[in-house]
Amino acid sequence: MSRINTNVSSLQAIRNLISNQNDLNTRLERLSSGLRINRGADDPAGLIASESLRSEIRGLNAAINNSERAINVISTADAALAEVSKMLLEIKGLINTSANSGALSTSEIEANQLQVDSLLEAINRVANSTQFNGKKLLNGQLAYTIDGQDNTALARLQVFGARVWGGSTQAVNVQVTHAAETARLTIGLGGNNGLSSSGHLSQANNITLEVRGSRGTEIFSFTGSTSITSIANTITNAKALTGISATASAGGLSFNSISYGSAEFVSVRAISGRFTVVPGDQGDYEDRGRDAGVMFNGQPATVSGLQAKIRSNGLDIVADLTTAFGTTTGSTNFTITGGGANFQIGPQVNSDGLVSVGIPAITTSNLGDSVNGYLHTLGSGGANEVVNPDNHPTAEQIVASAISQIATLSGRLGGFQANQVETNLNSLRTALENVTASESAIRDTDYAVEVSRLTRAQIMLQSTTQMLGIANQLPQIVLSLLG
Repeated sequence: MSRINTNVSSLQAIRNLISNQNDLNTRLERLSSGLRINRGADDPAGLIASESLRSEIRGLNAAINNSERAINVISTADAALAEVSKMLLEIKGLINTSANSGALSTSEIEANQLQVDSLLEAINRVANSTQFNGKKLLNGQLAYTIDGQDNTALARLQVFGARVWGGSTQAVNVQVTHAAETARLTIGLGGNNGLSSSGHLSQANNITLEVRGSRGTEIFSFTGSTSITSIANTITNAKALTGISATASAGGLSFNSISYGSAEFVSVRAISGRFTVVPGDQGDYEDRGRDAGVMFNGQPATVSGLQAKIRSNGLDIVADLTTAFGTTTGSTNFTITGGGANFQIGPQVNSDGLVSVGIPAITTSNLGDSVNGYLHTLGSGGANEVVNPDNHPTAEQIVASAISQIATLSGRLGGFQANQVETNLNSLRTALENVTASESAIRDTDYAVEVSRLTRAQIMLQSTTQMLGIANQLPQIVLSLLG
């Protein structure tokens, strides 16, 4: 080297020294921060992918928290329903005990009535006080709102599920495709069937009838020449025990189940004497009722008598049809305008991530059915108060219906929790694990790699520093030319 104004070797050493110093700084930053990408310049494409994954992770974490909160809400409501169920079972026991009037004094039956009153009050208190974070759960606040319900067609309407998010509404058409029927048997006047043309049992035709229905069996005995009106009245007076009523007319005598549907039947058989009814669909002396045919928005419903249920295509509805509507073909419409308990359990705020369930009120004015009556009528002064022995069969039917309602609601909430929220929660946790692993692979420091690179950077920095010193000494060789 014979030039001293420009030390090219030194410049090269300085360039490499700066590069090695930056490399060492990068390794130190990654090891100290735990992140491979600390700024966009570290890996622009990786930063974009990482931020997208971080957004997804934040959504997944929020959805997991929302799902856990939803489970807490459902569990709170379910625990309250279990208490109501216990109280209903207690009421059922009191009704059964009160029916044992031969072994109870009047004061004991009145005490049972007071206890029923107390239990009814307790049910209403649970319905109105059960809450989560200040929101009432069982007083109807979380029920769906209905517009346009025709009470002459739909005696009661319970909506447990619908798609009505974002200010939308859902129109529902209820169509009866074929009428519900009671079980029915008839016997005409005259001939050899046992009734004279004048509307009486044939003279000397003493009969004993076995009348069976869905509620039980009774035996009736009538002497010859008894009018069909007297027979009808006697059988109808026992309808609470058998579920069968009778009607006399100019054409003869008819026996009908008091309720509609395929679960109802009527059987009239002469044990002695002559009494031949027109054969029914179940044989010589038995006939069975028929359920109504019902469709919701063109989808067939599951029907029991006059009660129709559907759980498909976002709809979960139970509707009690009135007798007038369910026994003729026709249709009615209503609109679900909102309401329900909405839970955002998806990582994105859209209809796919939002689930909804309706929780109707479980007050005593809402438990029971439109045929027998509602639970509040069992209280003192009510139409079905327990102190009146004539009310016991109907009261028991009302309580049985209420117990079924609570069990059904509890089952629906349990199914909602287990089949929608918890399965979704498991899926979210798996997705969070995988997405977090992907984000970590892109952004986090691999310590094994960075430590090895740090060692290299340290060695290269020390080596370059020494080379810079040697490069700076090279121009001194020129001095030997001047000597």
